[in-house]
Amino acid sequence: MKIKVKNNVSFVGYIDFELDKFHGDDYSINHGSSQNSYLIEEEKTVLIDTVWVNNSEYFIENLKNEIDIKKIDLIVLNHSECDHSGALEDLMKEIPNVPIYLTDLAKKSIEGQLGEKSWDFHIVKTGDKINIGNGKELIFIDMKMLHWPDSMATYLTGDNILFSNDAFGAHYACMELFNDKADQNVLYMEAMKYFVNIINPFAFLVLKKIEEIENLKLKIDMIAPSHGVIWRENPRQIVEKYKLWSSSYKENQISIIYETMWNGTKKIAHKIAEYINIFDKNIVVKIFNISKDDKNDIMTEIFKSKAIIVGSPTCMNDILSHMSGFLTFLKCLKFKDKKAATFGCYGWSGENINILKNKLKESGFNVIDESIKPLYNPKDEDYEILPSLVENLLK
Repeated sequence: MKIKVKNNVSFVGYIDFELDKFHGDDYSINHGSSQNSYLIEEEKTVLIDTVWVNNSEYFIENLKNEIDIKKIDLIVLNHSECDHSGALEDLMKEIPNVPIYLTDLAKKSIEGQLGEKSWDFHIVKTGDKINIGNGKELIFIDMKMLHWPDSMATYLTGDNILFSNDAFGAHYACMELFNDKADQNVLYMEAMKYFVNIINPFAFLVLKKIEEIENLKLKIDMIAPSHGVIWRENPRQIVEKYKLWSSSYKENQISIIYETMWNGTKKIAHKIAEYINIFDKNIVVKIFNISKDDKNDIMTEIFKSKAIIVGSPTCMNDILSHMSGFLTFLKCLKFKDKKAATFGCYGWSGENINILKNKLKESGFNVIDESIKPLYNPKDEDYEILPSLVENLLK
């Protein structure tokens, strides 16, 4: 499959409607995904990125059906992670002398994964250029930590396309390929989920990197990431979303996340939600059971929230295991400028609240003092603190 992107630029990647997990089992995929590889056919023929090793055979056969792969003049590897570089080793068996343009850290990563190679590596940095003929150049832009140390983007002059790699992408399979053809609700939901779970830990670098790209004064008519749709209609819209999302983003929402043993903690979660709705009907309140709901989707809702309320009963002098793992992941995502409160039942020793508070503080949340901690099942008097808890959480 070769889909025209613009002029002599084509999509030659793999659209996977059945993919449901990524990064091992750590990222849930609800609407498929794609591994976007691009072919530029000017006086020189350029391949930008490959696909996951699982799809290597398809990828190479597809290339052979579309072009004489012996005529590929150079390969650009924007990122060494396996979903971009997976087919590279098989491809180099076919065209072993083709030069590969990548960052120094990408070369180290590739050889760390595959062993030392005698391939013709060319190390590039921001501002380096290659003339590919017909008055067009490739310009390389370092994208370190968006989201690996080796990442870069490549800009094609003339056609004004930014091949942005993981930045501005989404795990979203869209056969129509372009943002204006996609379901807009799904597109923005998946773009935000991708930002939250992949990019947000490095959000402090996003604004700086966008400013650096803007200072290069490049006219960008398309943004072609390595996953999801190509932004051809108003590509600036996803850049503006990244600016917004990188600036301590929040909506008028509260998320309640809990795990329960015998439903006592569940009762508290729903009672808190009812009270918030009475307190302020304009606030969106969402409730999630971490043992049943998807953690990546929950993280997206936490990202949208101005505050969260987290609950777990005490179990064996600790909190329940799903909640413990969830809070470890929460810390990794480095959310900023959000408040938190805690709740949960106990029967014996009651360490749950202190553990929850400490873990939330370690994750950067401003944790209020008030909490709900009933012995065994909640009683009416346990909810007397609700007005103070909600008021302090929201003020």
